[in-house]
Amino acid sequence: MTHVDVTVPDSLLSALKKAPHEVAAELRLAAAIHWYQQGVLSMERAAETADMSRAEFLGELARRRVDVFSVDDPDLARELGEVRT
Repeated sequence: MTHVDVTVPDSLLSALKKAPHEVAAELRLAAAIHWYQQGVLSMERAAETADMSRAEFLGELARRRVDVFSVDDPDLARELGEVRT
């Protein structure tokens, strides 16, 4: 596993009232959710990035009210057998 150092201001730790390891976990989770929503990471890779199981990651998505499945209008129409012009 690769290790990446991220510098954050001390004021962030104070504002969040969290220890550095807690902020690191939050940053990993936030990045995983962002990349999952963008379609850059699969759910499996996003969960791995957040250091969670898929079930834990799904639970976190639900807790944060993040859509698990994203379907756009053309995909939905195709699935329903509709033809759009």
